Amino acid sequence: MIRSALDDLRKRYIAAQLRGDRREALRIVLEEGFEQGLRPHELSDGIVREAQREIGHLWQKNLIGIADEHMATAISHLVLAQLYQRAEHAPRNGKRVIIACVEGELHELPARLVADSLDTAGFDVRFLGADVPTDDLIRMIERDPPDLLALSATMSFHGSALRDAIKRVRGVKPELPIAIGGAACEWSPGLANDVNADITAASANDLVDSTRRLLGVTA
Repeated sequence: MIRSALDDLRKRYIAAQLRGDRREALRIVLEEGFEQGLRPHELSDGIVREAQREIGHLWQKNLIGIADEHMATAISHLVLAQLYQRAEHAPRNGKRVIIACVEGELHELPARLVADSLDTAGFDVRFLGADVPTDDLIRMIERDPPDLLALSATMSFHGSALRDAIKRVRGVKPELPIAIGGAACEWSPGLANDVNADITAASANDLVDSTRRLLGVTA
């Protein structure tokens, strides 16, 4: 029931994205989605995340252009902001997480999905956004050490930047747990083992569950 509802909403949401219809995209998620009893995390994961994956596939097949992809992504950022406001926020659990896209990575929406999910789950999140220079990331970690660092890489050619960032972080904070995510990890299934990451997950909700287990947080 939930899957069929999400599939229908997602198809119409993607159509609204590609028309550039912000109001219709918001209406589909925030009105129809909630009317069908779907919760914010189900909408963000089942509609926004999956829609962005489809938008990415359309771009890879040259069926849409970069301008179309940017327009669709901007709409998803708007929708995520609204879902974040409507989500139920768990009490703070005292665990701190830094989330960043690796140097050169401009696609920040997957990392934002993770940041919003961890935040609403009660973690104290510092979301640094896209294209974070490794030097600055390390300075922040040394100045204000987190309990977990999460790094995102969407494009496969940023795998080397991910490896370099992790190597350098391990050099100054060898005990710091590191999570990785993004499409680059899906295209390179062995990447998590190669870089010795502590966590990788298929979705933001899965990452929340893995982070809870790793850091000893009860839901």
